[in-house]
Amino acid sequence: MTKATDNSSSSSRLASSKRVVIKVGSALLVDEAHGSVHRKWLESLAADIKSMRENGQEVVLVSSGAIAVGRRYLGLANGQLKLEEKQAAAATGQIRLAHAYQEVLGHHEITVAQVLVTLDDTENRRRYLNARNTINALLRLGAVPLINENDTVATDEIRFGDNDRLAARVSAMISADVLVLLSDIDGLYTADPTTDSAAKHLGEIGEITPEIEAMAGTTRTDVGSGGMVTKLAAAKICLANGCAMAIARGNIDNPIAAIRSGATVSWFIPQITPANARKRWIAASLQPSGTLIVDDGALKALKSGKSLLGAGVQSLKGNFEKGDAVFICDKSGNEVARGLSAYSSSDAKKIIGHKSTEFEKILGYRGRDEIVHRDDMSISVKE
Repeated sequence: MTKATDNSSSSSRLASSKRVVIKVGSALLVDEAHGSVHRKWLESLAADIKSMRENGQEVVLVSSGAIAVGRRYLGLANGQLKLEEKQAAAATGQIRLAHAYQEVLGHHEITVAQVLVTLDDTENRRRYLNARNTINALLRLGAVPLINENDTVATDEIRFGDNDRLAARVSAMISADVLVLLSDIDGLYTADPTTDSAAKHLGEIGEITPEIEAMAGTTRTDVGSGGMVTKLAAAKICLANGCAMAIARGNIDNPIAAIRSGATVSWFIPQITPANARKRWIAASLQPSGTLIVDDGALKALKSGKSLLGAGVQSLKGNFEKGDAVFICDKSGNEVARGLSAYSSSDAKKIIGHKSTEFEKILGYRGRDEIVHRDDMSISVKE
């Protein structure tokens, strides 16, 4: 399903989104010839983020540019770098890049928190859950998470390879409503618009078909390591996880304000919500490692959409780690839900039947108040 450009929908779609991820590429942020940050442009983006937060929106940044900034300070010439040189440049550039973001956002009294991730952080369930919880906590506390791939430790075999895909995986991880990929082009065209006057802009795409993928090979973009091909790969991830994605022109001042004013954008629109996509993933894609048996009070609470608390768990079976999937069953052994456990089986055994206020005293540390949070749960039965 594709539709022609409809600029009037861009503003409302973005403005109505509660949680937005913005991906910024190296070419927009850094003068790669000199390794310096495009400060005026970054200040305009900071003004956009301030406006979004005043609108009640949560904002997460996924930013490239650490290697491009760092190589200048290490005296590494332009051209291909060895892996260890990339890692050294990233280590040097990350701190300077984070400082630049903190300066421009600090002007608006916004705190920036740097989060470095690897591919394994989004594929290993326990690390995935830890990263998700950390980012959610930062947003709850009013900070803007600044995310980049941890190039200083990642190898060629375990890298994302491009920040379009990283941004999509992060968007899926935190159940974002919208991912905005800021590019040097205003979206997807049926052909290269610089060479084909008949090329048509696609304003809304609901499915990545072979025909759509073929268009990626004919649409020019210089931003990112893979151009439009990686952007469509990111769109696939977003659509599968209920997150809308926009490809928008970023090489202008105040690029987010431009979208809200009706700028030409290509939107990829999912058929499900992020919450439903996550619950579908939990229900269908994960093999549970254990079972939690709940009492009648907890069963009623689960059916009404609440989390599973320790006080409502009567017993458990199996051996599982924090972040593993578990069955949630009634006293007769009937499955009522599946979810991701916030505790290992060894710790859960100690706190089941107890109130959340007692967890820290029993375990010696303060963890989640819930054994399984409602956002990490798929209900199998309803009233």
